[in-house]
Amino acid sequence: MTRILPLLPLLALLAACGADGAPEAPTPTPGVSITGEVRAGVVGKL
Repeated sequence: MTRILPLLPLLALLAACGADGAPEAPTPTPGVSITGEVRAGVVGKL
């Protein structure tokens, strides 16, 4: 029994890998998308 105890964490780790299937990329959440070009500056005479 004492030889099995150190192996339990390893067994748990291996059991958790791939338990729910192959990894999938996260899907982006829908939302507002803003694209474009902006210029800002100061114009004046010295």
